[in-house]
Amino acid sequence: MQSYEVLDEALEAMRDAGPELRSGLSNHAPMAIEALCAMNRADAVAGWFARYRSGMIPRPAAIERIPRDDWRSALARPERFTDWSDLIAEDLREAPWPVVLDRWVTRLAPGISAAATHGVIRTAHAARALGHSATPTRLAELADGLAYWASTYATLPTREIPNPSALDPLEAIARVTIVPPAKRIFAGSITSSFAVLDQTPDFATAINLLGSENDPARTLSRLTETFARVYLTNAHDALSTIVFIHSVTSAAAVRSLLPHLSQPTAHAALRYVWQTGCALFATFAVTSPQTLVEESSKDSAETLIDMAVANGDEHVVKFTEACLREDALHPSPVYRAAARHAMTMLKG
Repeated sequence: MQSYEVLDEALEAMRDAGPELRSGLSNHAPMAIEALCAMNRADAVAGWFARYRSGMIPRPAAIERIPRDDWRSALARPERFTDWSDLIAEDLREAPWPVVLDRWVTRLAPGISAAATHGVIRTAHAARALGHSATPTRLAELADGLAYWASTYATLPTREIPNPSALDPLEAIARVTIVPPAKRIFAGSITSSFAVLDQTPDFATAINLLGSENDPARTLSRLTETFARVYLTNAHDALSTIVFIHSVTSAAAVRSLLPHLSQPTAHAALRYVWQTGCALFATFAVTSPQTLVEESSKDSAETLIDMAVANGDEHVVKFTEACLREDALHPSPVYRAAARHAMTMLKG
């Protein structure tokens, strides 16, 4: 039984916080707290939040209203976060939240890579909470999630070509070219590394490698399993652990959105979350994922949840929840092995 009693109280407590921390990293509080509730660990929320909130900073002041007929001009402008939140809140007052969600995911899907996928992930945590109860506080959080996605919007090189081969994700990822370490770019953020993809000609067609299915949920299971294998093969330090965690949690985020998306929007989201996983793989991986997992965690789901709570790292909390959810839907030893590994690499 999922426990969401404390979620609205926590969201209200951070209502005036910005989408990023004093460090410049994304504010994970709304995402991690919702994940704790989803794992039925609402008892851990207060202590976790008390430790985390010191890094928060106030949300930016509004600048001016974003016109509905010219919203594109405000994309990729982080200083307009509050203006974006106000625009989407206005939409939410005029239409049911699933309608608004589908509309904006359709528009923003090509930019799933924005802010290292934190826009789509935050949006998905808000949507899952709304699926339990559509409270005003959760609607405001959905507006903030979409606002973060829009204000940090960024696309990857894309060239559409026919793909008759319909590859499975594990086969497809092996065809994505890994950028040689000597040519990589890293300027302090995950997304800064994507700049090199403009000079990597075959990356633009990577979006076409994924075979299309009529069942997006099944495709997502294959995506999360593949990216969990990518994680286990390539996570060797704190940075690479965080990088490859996001290839799993962003795909799991699309899972949370699926019940509320039209079929065309769902397929678009699948393609762009696959493309983003390919970008993380191309710019940070060392080798293609292994087919087999040599050592799987024997810990129960309850034990892993307790360990994640004790660890306290925001990425560990969110990753553990995503892995256990995916494992429950489509069991594979890679999920628990990946969650257990992350706890050894990151400490809260």
